[in-house]
Amino acid sequence: MSALDLRNAATFPSRRVEEWKYSDLKRFLREAPEPSGTAVVDAPGPFYDLGGDAIVFANGRPVGVTDFIASGDQTLRLRFISDAVGTGHTASARIAARPGARLLLLETHEGKGSAYVAHNKVEIDVATDAEVTRIVLTDEPADSISVAEAEVRLAAGGRYRQTIVATGAKLQRQETRLRHGAEGADARVDGIYLLGGSRHADLTSVIDHVAPNGTTSQLIKGVVRGEARGVFQGKILVQQGADDTDARMGHHGLITSERGEIDVKPELIIYADEVQCAHGATVGTLDESALFYMQQRGISADEARALLTQAFLIEVVDRIEHEGAREVVREWLTARL
Repeated sequence: MSALDLRNAATFPSRRVEEWKYSDLKRFLREAPEPSGTAVVDAPGPFYDLGGDAIVFANGRPVGVTDFIASGDQTLRLRFISDAVGTGHTASARIAARPGARLLLLETHEGKGSAYVAHNKVEIDVATDAEVTRIVLTDEPADSISVAEAEVRLAAGGRYRQTIVATGAKLQRQETRLRHGAEGADARVDGIYLLGGSRHADLTSVIDHVAPNGTTSQLIKGVVRGEARGVFQGKILVQQGADDTDARMGHHGLITSERGEIDVKPELIIYADEVQCAHGATVGTLDESALFYMQQRGISADEARALLTQAFLIEVVDRIEHEGAREVVREWLTARL
């Protein structure tokens, strides 16, 4: 598939493209919109209290620098803000962590307008023995279309930690492509989707092990309400020569309504020997006996569902190692239950 270009309808993927089988972008993009003007940045964003440097894109246009190089311990807030109506825009940023650096990357996709199309891209290079922790929060209108791509490259001994929290849109896709490019790289690639109404969220990842002794851990959990649709597509590739790879993938979803939908496609493709790889996927409903038990003790049905949903999702949040970021995500998620 050619690279997505909002100005070229020939690049719009349809459901005939296997990677877009569950998220038919072409159906929503009948005509490529023109770029919009600059958005008004009038709020500090959910991660403001954690400080650090900031890269801001307003309707695709940079407000300041677009590249960032981390050395030592640093925090970067990366904000993609849209407040347009009926327009489309593309933004891209490049981020690198030098050898031994520790970078906390706090990324948000914030929408204030309606019916816009956003296509945002991030390239992340993690050098030898460096570590990047990327936390992503999405808060976009129900009638917007949003595609975000992250290209991550790990050097020898590089560590990468990712947690995406998706709340959906008309079509929202968070795609991660990660390459273990040298020996001993370590990645954790987690995600949450919490969807209501008719929102659609797609978490897609392709993790490519091309060097030995690499590790990948992935845990995705999602809850769908109303007529919403959640999608998880996870592919782990272990190339020839990537011996002693340890890769684990898990997805668990809950559907709490009659018309909600979850589509799951986990894949392991292994060409190497002496590897430890596994994947698992489940989709179910809330425990009715637990709901009944809680209501018998005076908790309302709605509150009981919210508490059970929080308990289900919080496992992913607890895997965030940075305490400050973990608490922001916990509060942000709880407010949307």
